[in-house]
Amino acid sequence: MANYVGVDLGATNIRAVAAGGDGTILGAADDDTPRSPTGIGVTEAVLGVVREACAEASVDPESVTAAGIGSIGPLDLAEGAVENPANLPDTIDRIPLVGPLSVLLDTGQVYLHNDTSAGVIGERFYSERNPDDMVYLTISSGIGAGVCVDGHVLAGWDGNAGEAGHMTVDPQGRLTCGCGHDGHWEGYCSGNHIPRYAAYLHDNDPVETALPIDDPSFSAADVFEHDRSDEFATHVVDQIAHWNAMGVANIVHAYAPLVIYVGGAVALNNPDRTLDPIRDRMADMVMSNVPEIRLTTLGDDVVVKGALASAMTGGTGDASRA
Repeated sequence: MANYVGVDLGATNIRAVAAGGDGTILGAADDDTPRSPTGIGVTEAVLGVVREACAEASVDPESVTAAGIGSIGPLDLAEGAVENPANLPDTIDRIPLVGPLSVLLDTGQVYLHNDTSAGVIGERFYSERNPDDMVYLTISSGIGAGVCVDGHVLAGWDGNAGEAGHMTVDPQGRLTCGCGHDGHWEGYCSGNHIPRYAAYLHDNDPVETALPIDDPSFSAADVFEHDRSDEFATHVVDQIAHWNAMGVANIVHAYAPLVIYVGGAVALNNPDRTLDPIRDRMADMVMSNVPEIRLTTLGDDVVVKGALASAMTGGTGDASRA
C-alpha cells in the first residue's frame, strides 16, 4: 500500500504529515525551525519531524512512496536545497533537503517546491472548483506567491518563480528587505518587518503612541492589537494596506488570476485588516479584471497539504492524477 509524506519548512516552524494511499493524514509532527550555525541543523530538524509523523502514523519511513516539500527560498532545484534563506540567520547558507529525505525514505520521488508553490498546489488540489488561473499569496514572516496560469503551476527554471515579496514597491528604497535589497514589498509588510516599518514611520513623525516602539520584543501582533484604539497604530496598518494593495495589483496585472487565496500568519490572524483594505483598493488600482480575494480555505495546513498533494500526484498537484 502506498504511503506519502508532506513537509512544510518555514522560517519559524517545520511541519510534516504522513498519509495513506488515499491521502488521509495518519500522523503529524512539528518543531521550531532551528537558528543553528549551519543549515545541517535545519536538515536534521526536517528529518526529525518526518520520523515523528511516520511514527505517529505507524508508517515505516522506508515504505513511503513519495514525498513533497514546500520550503522557504531561494531554492537550488538542481541540488535539492535552499540557498541563503532571507529570513534565517546569515550563517545558514545552505539547507540540503531532497538528498537527505530521499535517503531516509528510500525513494527517489521527492519533490521540492517553493512554499507558496506548494500552497497553490494545495488550494487547487483540495478546491471544489480547481481553478486553472489562481494565486496563493502568503503574508507571513515573509511574502510570496504561488501562481497557476492555464492549469500550470509556475516554478521557473530554478524553482524561484513567484517571489512576489521581492518585487520593488518603493522606488525610493527607504527600507532594506531581509534579502539585502531596498524597497521590496516584504521589507514593509511581512511579519518580520512590520515592527521595523512602524519604527521608521515613528522616527519620521514621533507622535505619542501606545506601541512599544523601543521594546526589543515589539512585534507585528502589537501593531494589529492596538489598531483602531491607537491613532498611530491605525496609521501604520493603513500604510501597510497601501503597500499590500500595490503588490497584489502587480500580481493581478502579471498573471490575471480569477481568484487569489491569501494565507500566512499576518493574514490569518488579521483577516479583516489585511484582506478588506486590499479588496477596497483593487478597482482603483487594476486596469484589468479584478479577481476574488479570499482567505485560504486550508488555514495553517495549506503548505503541508500542498506538499502532500505534490507527493500524491508526481510533483504536479494535478488532482486528475491523484
